[in-house]
Amino acid sequence: MKFMTGKGWQKRAPGMVGAIALLCLATVVQAEVRVTDFQGRTVTLEKPAERIIALAPHIVENAYSAGAGDKLVAAVNYSDFPPEAKDLPQLGGYKAVSVEAIVALKPDLVLVWRSGNGDTLLRQLERLGLTVYVDEPRTLEDVARAVRDIGVLAGSEPEATENARAFTRRLEGLRAEYSGQSPVTVLYQVWNQPLQTLNGEHLVSDVIRLCGGRNAYADAEPIAPKINMETVLERDPHAIVASGMGDNRPEWLDEWKEWPGLTAVKQDNLFFVPPDLIQRHTFRILDGAELLCRHLSTARRRLSAP
Repeated sequence: MKFMTGKGWQKRAPGMVGAIALLCLATVVQAEVRVTDFQGRTVTLEKPAERIIALAPHIVENAYSAGAGDKLVAAVNYSDFPPEAKDLPQLGGYKAVSVEAIVALKPDLVLVWRSGNGDTLLRQLERLGLTVYVDEPRTLEDVARAVRDIGVLAGSEPEATENARAFTRRLEGLRAEYSGQSPVTVLYQVWNQPLQTLNGEHLVSDVIRLCGGRNAYADAEPIAPKINMETVLERDPHAIVASGMGDNRPEWLDEWKEWPGLTAVKQDNLFFVPPDLIQRHTFRILDGAELLCRHLSTARRRLSAP
């Protein structure tokens, strides 16, 4: 074997250095990755995931935000954003996922929504030897964290981190503009029959706080409690914000006009925010937050008018 020295080394060194650099890069790409999920579990992969299944529409969306959309091999019903997510094979609803179909796809990572998919499914997947990341954002900062975690596990950390930082900057701007305003008590209405809201643990409650509001049912149990008119009349919210099922304002929001004694009705503070913009734990939640903040600013102005 001949060793290069002197000028021979100097002539060859650049090419060899480049080859060594590529080898090192390949080694880094294949390195073990590890994060702590929202259940406090350490999730470890010997190398970044190549076949990912996401078991909630918002997790699918966050995978794309993390730069990992091309590694998704399946999703669940209603995974419709971004548009390319519609082309993913669907494994059923998030509450009725086919475990057999998951196993057949041989994923190296399954992204689970704890409060949606449930602990039973998590235990089933773990017993089958699958690597599972548990997602459960409860604050707006948690959304950025979830995207960063997916980026780490998928090997797309630079893109995920950049996008998470942009989200955080926008969040801080909204908080600086709205959170210090005089408080407005809000009934966030998920549905009309039965009458249902969200409590203080839900992410929507954090959006309300961001906008300088107070969730009228922050103290309720469980996370999405069914309520009655007696308690609404007693708590007398300053504003009622409806979600519904789609992009259009639900007709049942106007049913509140049958209760003219409510402050929200007297002040015409009946508002709508599309559910996909506020109930999905994704970067788009700041679009919904901005809309909600404007609504609460309108309510605040009407409440202070002589």
